[in-house]
Amino acid sequence: MSFTESAQDMRDELVQLRHSLHQIPEVGLTLPRTQERVLQALDGLPLEITLGEKLSSITAVLRGGRPGPAVLLRGDMDALPVAERNDLDFISTHDGRMHACGHDLHTTMLAGAAHLLAARREELAGDVIFMFQPGEEGYEGAKYMIDEGVLDAAGERAVAAYGMHVVSAMLPQGVFSSRGGPIMAAADTFNVTVKGRGGHGSTPQRALDPIPAACEMVTALQTMVTRAFDVFDPVVVTVGSFHAGTVDNVIPDDAHFSATIRTFSKDHRARIKQRVVQLVEGIAAAHGLEVDASFGMGYPVTVNTPSEAEFAGATIDGMFGPGRFFVAPQPVMGSEDFSYVLEGVPGAFVFLGACPADRDPATAPYNHSPEAAFSDAVLPDGAALYATLAHTRLS
Repeated sequence: MSFTESAQDMRDELVQLRHSLHQIPEVGLTLPRTQERVLQALDGLPLEITLGEKLSSITAVLRGGRPGPAVLLRGDMDALPVAERNDLDFISTHDGRMHACGHDLHTTMLAGAAHLLAARREELAGDVIFMFQPGEEGYEGAKYMIDEGVLDAAGERAVAAYGMHVVSAMLPQGVFSSRGGPIMAAADTFNVTVKGRGGHGSTPQRALDPIPAACEMVTALQTMVTRAFDVFDPVVVTVGSFHAGTVDNVIPDDAHFSATIRTFSKDHRARIKQRVVQLVEGIAAAHGLEVDASFGMGYPVTVNTPSEAEFAGATIDGMFGPGRFFVAPQPVMGSEDFSYVLEGVPGAFVFLGACPADRDPATAPYNHSPEAAFSDAVLPDGAALYATLAHTRLS
């Protein structure tokens, strides 16, 4: 029996696990209830389990029946501080928290893969590392787990690593997508405080107004991107927060804004860091103002090993037939801390469409929306793909 058929036989158990995880979303690095539920799901399997020291991670190693290298499979477990707006019978029971990015599906599929591979352990020519990771949503959970030894958990460095991410829109249900090279962007932050001198709104000449200068900076950042960077190596700067003042007739002492900056190459990432600081300092000087500008490095570019991405695509074609996989024409501007894993181990990151059948993937609410919804129907195929990637790679 193939992994695909075996996973379909597990469908009810997978759905039950996913629903129970969806009801108890936890944010950040500390996920005690999620960790407990995953350990229950793995109970009885021949796994060597290690729990994280600085986070609620689970590292489980399955020893194959024959000697060989190790392959790593990763599923993230954390949720988001989002209040769910969905009509589900398994809606979040934690106010203000929601599995709005589908990590409950990732965790379920990885646990399912552990069951599938354990049942055929004697066939494996090597070991499988199951990486159940907290803190993907901005907490660098992968980095913590790497520091605690997840890449070498089987005794030697894994030779390949695979991750998967469901999407609630864009891709039709059950369709996989990936590409060699960059697949997700680096995500950095830029924080600016323009320092002026407050005063009465009727006499701006007696003050140093920081608001016009800060507004000029926001506009100039967009122009700078289009004039200083190659359009075929994209850079995106989005100012998502701008705060200044309290009432209409008072000029404030300062104005503050923050931006997210997305890049796909080391060269542009280094250059944008320098250019944005120079730009805001120059505008501040022109207005006779001072400015504090800081650039915070976030997740690096997620880069698929070309041969591993090709292997993942060929595996999907072999499992599900034509029409279920396509090579993404361009990378995604989102970011992922699986990027840290791929900096240390060759591998591939794959997207899976999980849009519910009653929604149009072209218009459905996307990941991170309070109305984002994901179909249970993809759980068996995701579990089977995880298992098949490991089994085939070790063969």
